[in-house]
Amino acid sequence: MDLFHNLTMSVQIFLSSYIDLDYSLWLYRILLPLIITFLLPFVFVALIYISFIVLFVYKMHRQVIMRHVTTDRNFWTFGRKLVAAIWDAHARIYHGYEVIGMENLPAEGPALIVYYHGAIPIDMYYFNSRVMLQSDRLIYTVGDRFLFKLPGWGLLADAFHISPGTVQSCSNILKEGNLLAISPGGVYEAQFGDHYYELLWRNRTGFAKVALEAKVPIIPFFTQNLREGFRQVGIFRRQFLWLYNAIRIPVCPIYGGFPVKFRTYLGKPIPYDPNVTAEELQLKVALELSELITKHQRIPGSILHGLLDRFRNGKKQE
Repeated sequence: MDLFHNLTMSVQIFLSSYIDLDYSLWLYRILLPLIITFLLPFVFVALIYISFIVLFVYKMHRQVIMRHVTTDRNFWTFGRKLVAAIWDAHARIYHGYEVIGMENLPAEGPALIVYYHGAIPIDMYYFNSRVMLQSDRLIYTVGDRFLFKLPGWGLLADAFHISPGTVQSCSNILKEGNLLAISPGGVYEAQFGDHYYELLWRNRTGFAKVALEAKVPIIPFFTQNLREGFRQVGIFRRQFLWLYNAIRIPVCPIYGGFPVKFRTYLGKPIPYDPNVTAEELQLKVALELSELITKHQRIPGSILHGLLDRFRNGKKQE
């Protein structure tokens, strides 16, 4: 013990001799914004796990809750509404979240929502919550397979009907009259997209095959300033791309959590056309979504202007 004590004291004396306290405080103040920038994405993760805890408590104590809450036969109805209220409150307060073009979403019946995938698809969480609270409809969502390996995700997926999805399973969801959201770019677009908002679909036509199989319209979906809320580290992109292609899970670090203005724009529905192929439909939807981005998004995106958009109208500012 004496040896350990002496060693500890020696280290303390050494550090106090060679490290300037004023310099340490200056360095801390300089690095604090950078530290916060990388910590803010954990707020999003925290919200996911708060949602998990809410649903877990609801599942465990549903008998007590059901005695005090009138609900229908759907087991998850109350739990989903409670979680949706949490997400919608966060959306309104933190991002001043708005939805433009809600009239393009059918009040009933199926539709396929095709959306641009940001670094984190927080806009889809916000939008699903808003639709659930305002229209009492749940949007089924296709999620990457790696998500289902995360602790607690299975419960969220069960409650909100998130699944990896195949052409047949997605088609069946739509044929049952539901809304379904798919991002053709998926994790690849999330990880390697940037503030120029280019679509990174890599010739994926699965969503088009789903729409043609189910004979449903497609609604393009884009959220303004999405890449300014959360971004990836821009360095070592080739190395991260190589690693991603090797293991197929997100590897590029994310930073941000900036309270920029989020506005979701829903484009006009692209009606079902039996005379087009999946490849032709994919190109048509990509063009419509690209036009939606060009119309409503400043390119390249700017975090500063995204913050200023909290005080501007809905038009794109040059």
